[in-house]
Amino acid sequence: MATDYDAPRKTEEDLSEDSLQELQARRTDKNSGVVDEDETEAAEGFELPGADLSGEELSVRVLPRQADEFTCTKCFLVHHRSQLAYEKNGQPVCTECAA
Repeated sequence: MATDYDAPRKTEEDLSEDSLQELQARRTDKNSGVVDEDETEAAEGFELPGADLSGEELSVRVLPRQADEFTCTKCFLVHHRSQLAYEKNGQPVCTECAA
């Protein structure tokens, strides 16, 4: 938290002058600024300029699993053989899932 060292410091008299009602009023003021807003509704109205991607098509080249790769039986991701932690009953498990 930043501190302004040039600001005048409060004395004990100033601190004792803060009444209970003033402190409660400050507390309620902080909570009144909180707004419950649905994030999905806010995101629907937000549009980037020039971001009309309705006519775009994605083309991704998918390669089959290579000979030096395996599919982990826990996370079902394809990993290189160097990430093989162990095989249990012929079921390969990667190092991430074994940890």
